[in-house]
Amino acid sequence: MPAYQVELDKFAGYDAQVVGISIDTIYSHMAWQQKETGWMDYPLASDFYPHGAVAQLYGVFREKPPIPGINERAIFVIDKEGIIRFSKVYDLGQQPPNEEVFEVLEKLKNAPQS
Repeated sequence: MPAYQVELDKFAGYDAQVVGISIDTIYSHMAWQQKETGWMDYPLASDFYPHGAVAQLYGVFREKPPIPGINERAIFVIDKEGIIRFSKVYDLGQQPPNEEVFEVLEKLKNAPQS
């Protein structure tokens, strides 16, 4: 998530809003930022209660071992009409590459408007 912070201006250049979401509580998000990363300038949403409801809607709630009850590491690019234009699940230990998202945003920017 800190990688998104570093490139927020580039995301803004595509008129894109970065949002982080996890099943952690708001207090966990605050403690993590305070201790590990510094404060993020984009929203971090808590999917704590009902536990994982948003992750379940997007099909990324992990219900099986090795770590049940958390959300997968996933990226979604959703356009202004609310249509998912890109989604990908990554290994839990992998930081999704920003460049992959920028390629999708570039294609959306250059796509003919309907």
